[in-house]
Amino acid sequence: MGKPQTPLLYGRDPLVGSLIPSLTGLAYDERARRKREFGDDVPVVLLTGQHGLGRSAVLDGLARNYHKRLPLAHVRAVVPGTPAAVPVAPAQDGDVPAAPAADFVQVLERIVCALAPGTGLFPVLLPGLFAVSGWSLDDADGRDAVCARHARLLIACGLITGGERDVARQWSERVGASVAEAKSAADVGVEVADDDGSLPVTAAILRELQSLRGLGPARNWYGRRHTPPDGATGKTDALLEIGRRFHAGGDYRGAVEKTLMAAFLEEVAAAYGLVRHMNREPWPLILIDEAHAPAGQRFLNLLLKHRANAQRPHRDRITVVATRLGDLPHEEAPQAVRRELSDLLPAAGGARRKQAATIWQRTGHDPSAGLLVVPLTPLSRDDVLSMLDRASVRLLHPHLASALHSLTGGHPAASTVLCDAVVHAARQNRAVAPKDLLDLPTPQGRPVTQVLLEDLLPDRRQRDRLLVLCLARDNATAEALAEDLRLDGPEQLPANAAAQYLVERQWQQSVPVDAPLVESKLLQSLLVHEARRTSPPSDDPHSWYEIHRFLHVHHVQRSDTEDSGEADALRHSLAAGNAAQVVDMLADEFGAEEAEQSVQHWLFCLRHCATAPTPPVKRPGSDANSPEDQGGWSDHRVEIALGEHAARYTHLDEAGRSINRLLHALWYLSEPYADAAIDPDAETLCQAVGDELGFLCRRHPTWYAALGRAARDWPVAARKRQVLPVPASEGS
Repeated sequence: MGKPQTPLLYGRDPLVGSLIPSLTGLAYDERARRKREFGDDVPVVLLTGQHGLGRSAVLDGLARNYHKRLPLAHVRAVVPGTPAAVPVAPAQDGDVPAAPAADFVQVLERIVCALAPGTGLFPVLLPGLFAVSGWSLDDADGRDAVCARHARLLIACGLITGGERDVARQWSERVGASVAEAKSAADVGVEVADDDGSLPVTAAILRELQSLRGLGPARNWYGRRHTPPDGATGKTDALLEIGRRFHAGGDYRGAVEKTLMAAFLEEVAAAYGLVRHMNREPWPLILIDEAHAPAGQRFLNLLLKHRANAQRPHRDRITVVATRLGDLPHEEAPQAVRRELSDLLPAAGGARRKQAATIWQRTGHDPSAGLLVVPLTPLSRDDVLSMLDRASVRLLHPHLASALHSLTGGHPAASTVLCDAVVHAARQNRAVAPKDLLDLPTPQGRPVTQVLLEDLLPDRRQRDRLLVLCLARDNATAEALAEDLRLDGPEQLPANAAAQYLVERQWQQSVPVDAPLVESKLLQSLLVHEARRTSPPSDDPHSWYEIHRFLHVHHVQRSDTEDSGEADALRHSLAAGNAAQVVDMLADEFGAEEAEQSVQHWLFCLRHCATAPTPPVKRPGSDANSPEDQGGWSDHRVEIALGEHAARYTHLDEAGRSINRLLHALWYLSEPYADAAIDPDAETLCQAVGDELGFLCRRHPTWYAALGRAARDWPVAARKRQVLPVPASEGS
């Protein structure tokens, strides 16, 4: 059984329950051994997917469940300045939790800090890491940062005891004193003949490290791998030389990084000798989050290149699980093996022994052949239902799981936040229906849409821009709205900058031109709902009503040059709560003796404007007539569609009242929760759509055939949640 304090990873069991145990030899959620598969050549597992699909959650779960059961390192390969990862239980006592790393060397340093207590002192790699991490004599900030890193390494390897801050200060003083002593000596020589003053520091660092442990094995190992300069045979310190090459940059630095990776893998492999093999001791597990960052990519590339060398002297069985934001393009890893989560499910009976080869087997010499790519897919409806099982069934709508899954598309982060909010509401003895989902507070009392958007779109400037620009139809309209609202920022085109941000966050593949600014249905739903919730008063230029008024006028002015201009204008009128104006426009066109537009145009306008987002809801205590004056809008779409408010529309003729009912029915059916399979009101309104179109087709002299086909086809499409088809006209 799983640990009760460990959060469940819904829909990820094929990965954590089957694949990873087959690599580590240890079960995920119980202290039991499993048979290790894949022989002495194991794949690097790369988890891919967009933000919120649970990549980091999987690594956090692995870190928690394998903590203290095997040597474990959990690092986050991000560039400087990015927020630190959520802390998890340290891999070993005294290890540093997952935190930002700036480059390949720092990633390797953090891995060494985590693994050293369980695997050994790294007598070759550690001096190499110290040799490449010096600082310039006049760089105080660089000195402090490097000394902090050195302190962590010295403590982790047991060379010095004490607190990290005190050890870093003492180390800085020792190295500084050694540099000063060397400067005063007569035989400084080559150690000061460098461009930036870093070699004297490197030499001092190595002298102080040698006082703690012998460096002979390291000098011999690096000396065999790097040929010294001409004429320097027998005179050049191999460690000082790799420091010089590393700081020279370019190809020299790349060669040194390759050497450091080889040292790391060979030392770990050497530590797992005959005794450990006989005792079946588990090999280390390395978790690298956000490996799409340059440091993470460099680490994986060097690891894969080393393992691709069939002549390497040692073979390691280190399990490496990394994550990448977005997909891995084929051209970046042409020979990588790609498997779906369902492919990782354990086979039955005798086929189990052959399953490892079907999941991954090296089939080429390219480094990417050592990669097993597993895209993280959305959760299923059953996963969502399991997440809701913590709440009382009595207080939940019977189809709430289906509605939540339809809203989120199975997105794990959104599903988790919403399910937690549902469970919290149920524990407060509050019933929850599908239409309530985005209005729920989190257990901490914050609106769910606010919490989700802060997580999914962490850049506040771009998030604030998207809250208003998402209401525009396309990029050009969004730019016009941005200019009208005078959105500030260094970019000349705020809408383009916001769209590019979505591309960088892997929400979409390109900056749209004629398409909606936000392509993700989930993100669009969250943004629109949050824009509605946070809308300022109606007289504010940034209010919901003023934005839609501007967009209405904008599309009216463009209606002569664009096919959908009138439909977009009507849609924004409806979004502002002016349903009466929309009905009048549609009724006038329907009843015109000489219709200027075709029935296709009329049906398109009706279909498109009915997708309008609803206005902000009415505030209690308001009784004025207009939506703005009453402080909001009241949702009576179902009642109006079923004719319960007919007395309000006596000024309309029969066709106009039918159009009014039809519009409100379609408007309600555009909601993500209005699924006829789970919502009785939606099923009733699907039938009403057919009835109203059938009524209208008998009252128009030329649109009879097209409206009749719509009366037959639209209810069917609405029930299936499909786009309503616009039939061709005959005789119009």
